[in-house]
Amino acid sequence: MTQLDADALIQEVTAYLKPEDVATVKTALEFSAAAHQGQVRESGEPYVSHPIAVARILTDLHMDAQAIVAALLHDVVEDTAIHIENVEKQFGKSVAVMVEGLSKLDKLEFETKEDAQAENFRKMLMAMARDVRVILIKLADRLHNMRTLDAVAPEKSQRIARETMEIYAPIANRLGLNSIFQELQDLCFMHLNPNRYSVLSKALKVARGNRREVVGKILEAIKQRLEENHIKAEVKGREKHLYGIYQKMQAKSLAFSQVLDIYGFRVLVDDVASCYLTLGALHSLYKPFPGKFKDYIAIPKVNGYQSLHTALFGPFGTPIEVQIRTVEMDKIAEAGLASHWLYKTTKTPINDLHKKTHQWLQSLLESLSQSGDSVEFLEHLKIDLFPDEVYVFSPHGKIFALPRGATAVDFAYSVHTDIGNRCVAVKVNFELVPLRTELKNGDRVEIVTAPHAHPNPAWLNYVVTSRARGEIRHALKTMHLDESANLGERLLAQALASLGVKAQEVSDACWDKLFKETGAKSRQEIFADIGLGRRLNMIIARQLARVGEIPGQYPHNSSGAITILGNEGMAMQFAKCCRPIPGDPIIGVIKTGQGLIVHTHDCPTLRKGRGSSEEWLDVAWDTNLNKLFDVNIKLIVANQRGVLAKVASSIAEAESNIENVHFSSEGEYTALYFTLQVTNRAHLASVMRNLRRIIEVVRITRVKSIPA
Repeated sequence: MTQLDADALIQEVTAYLKPEDVATVKTALEFSAAAHQGQVRESGEPYVSHPIAVARILTDLHMDAQAIVAALLHDVVEDTAIHIENVEKQFGKSVAVMVEGLSKLDKLEFETKEDAQAENFRKMLMAMARDVRVILIKLADRLHNMRTLDAVAPEKSQRIARETMEIYAPIANRLGLNSIFQELQDLCFMHLNPNRYSVLSKALKVARGNRREVVGKILEAIKQRLEENHIKAEVKGREKHLYGIYQKMQAKSLAFSQVLDIYGFRVLVDDVASCYLTLGALHSLYKPFPGKFKDYIAIPKVNGYQSLHTALFGPFGTPIEVQIRTVEMDKIAEAGLASHWLYKTTKTPINDLHKKTHQWLQSLLESLSQSGDSVEFLEHLKIDLFPDEVYVFSPHGKIFALPRGATAVDFAYSVHTDIGNRCVAVKVNFELVPLRTELKNGDRVEIVTAPHAHPNPAWLNYVVTSRARGEIRHALKTMHLDESANLGERLLAQALASLGVKAQEVSDACWDKLFKETGAKSRQEIFADIGLGRRLNMIIARQLARVGEIPGQYPHNSSGAITILGNEGMAMQFAKCCRPIPGDPIIGVIKTGQGLIVHTHDCPTLRKGRGSSEEWLDVAWDTNLNKLFDVNIKLIVANQRGVLAKVASSIAEAESNIENVHFSSEGEYTALYFTLQVTNRAHLASVMRNLRRIIEVVRITRVKSIPA
């Protein structure tokens, strides 16, 4: 069987490759056969049958010699004693890069299979960005593995099928490889839901026979109407693939007998103008379903797909789905990115498709570099590959394709990273709407920006694109480090001052010596580590004083407290256990990874967790603070109608905001717990005076925390 396959491969490449390229393929075939000698697949076939089958799938796409060679060799580095250097020496660097990108990281150890899967995909993505043929070979490899999955143990076959359905089938769709995409989906369906697959498969065969006559009549009617309108066209029937039918049944809760449009029709014409003429002719033949027309010619899908879609009321009430496209569009629709190799004479602008694919791969790489780890990136990718799309417009009429469920923030980042980072508001169809608003087809979206705006961590709860999620995480991380570095610099200056040293007196040479001792690379790193609590300011201050041989070292004293400016951002937190506000006596505690946490002096939580003295810092409020702080109060009020309205009105009159409110019944009275926003203790006192004037208020106190 393998020899027959090998002969068939050579015959197939001979049909379209140059003789010298055919000779290279023969050499690679012999090289692969020798390397895999004695190895067998789980089916019992010689292992080399697999790379030959993968290469043959690629010949259907008329891939070039280098890709065919890489397909034949894609497992030799991973599964044999052959080194990548041997491959490069005999077949060149391009082939070696592809083979390397396709080889799994089996020699490394991972904690879980998910980690291994994610890291292997990351490695392949890096190779894809250099040479897109890598993913085409990988898809062919996965397609043959899915075709032969019956030989694999059930547990393993389920895992492979699930991975294929979640990642590889969507990638094939994203690259426009429709035939591979649909076959992968059907094969996954067969292994993930074998009973449903079997029942539907049998039902489809029966329906095929029952509807043959009706389909034939519709086909003839369409051809006749097009001839009457002098439209030259090729008309053919098409049967929907099994998983597509199953998806429709699931989405609309239909039985198979209710899915009437399992057959569709495709009309191929010579040019774009004929597409629209055909549409008019068909709408005069059968009435169209309202709202079911889609124009993917004017607005192509992101994978380059172009076609007109319409749904019609056929004879006997049978719904008919029709696709209308040019011959060139049909080639792109079936082969997508691979049409570059399959139809080298096509006039369709393949370069645009390559450009879009390259941009997509670059955005994935950016997302990868900003993700916390490979598993997180893989989750983002799965969302990014979601096939449903919405098309929205910028104020200047530029079209943007986004995943369904995308919000205004996703749109902002798809325009430009800076637009996303500085986004403060959005207008959809000229009306201001919340940033979390999901976009719909045809929306006109205008982003309002501000120069000093920053991403909000809450955005991560509702963005869906990997680009937006990655950019937000990156910006927040950078902000955190910058804020921590600013705080750390102030903390170190305080510690140096306590040793009688001015921060500006520390020389560059002194810093260089410290870098050698600590392994740090820059002052910014040292400052950020101090601000985040990873290094103690007093220890760094003493090291600087020692390595610089700076005279006049004094014991640590409490002079030069850190001033709370209110703009420290994420580098400083106000403890929720005691909620300090300006005017309260306060103390600071450095916690590793959290930075500076400010407590009141009498905080009970602080007393319980008292650690080493060097973790404690003297802090003081800045006299010009212009910021709101959360504070908790408790009111005991008489149970009378309208009392809550009176309390809320009184708080508003005192120019305070209510952040949270909680009730609990205490017999004839009710306890009202409020989290308010005030500027300082004087403001809080003013609020409490206002509340005491209410007759129904029996008692009012400030409390550290409120019940959950």
